[in-house]
Amino acid sequence: MNAHALVGLGANLGNAHQTIVDAILELQSAAGILNVQCSRLYASDPVEAQGPVFINAVASLETTLAPINLLNLLQSIELEHGRARPYRNAPRTLDLDLLWYDGIEISTPRLILPHPRMHQRAFVLEPLKELEPELQLPQGPIDTLIKACSDQKIWLLPD
Repeated sequence: MNAHALVGLGANLGNAHQTIVDAILELQSAAGILNVQCSRLYASDPVEAQGPVFINAVASLETTLAPINLLNLLQSIELEHGRARPYRNAPRTLDLDLLWYDGIEISTPRLILPHPRMHQRAFVLEPLKELEPELQLPQGPIDTLIKACSDQKIWLLPD
């Protein structure tokens, strides 16, 4: 049985734009991943962090993988792109966050679903709105949550 999952993509080191494009292609070709759709690319200033501007997107996909196996896949793709975790919110070559998985709630030391901060991040909510405008998060509708993030600067990149 297939599950519907949402993945946040972000990068702000190296050629971040190309890294996001490459990561989407890798998701599309990964075993257990079907029907990947991606938002347009956005840029945003770092939130609660220092460093260059981030390139962000959200991917919607169908998967045969269990949530923890999907997380393992996402983290392996990050590692292939040189992801390091020297400290919280450090600049990164690639960040792939499992945001949502079939509406289920999970809370383990390694995985929390839905993602615990996605409702506070305009750089997640704006691209998410493109793909899932009617999605209701536990904290409320996407449009309402975006308004609460109005202090975060985010802009759409040209195609």
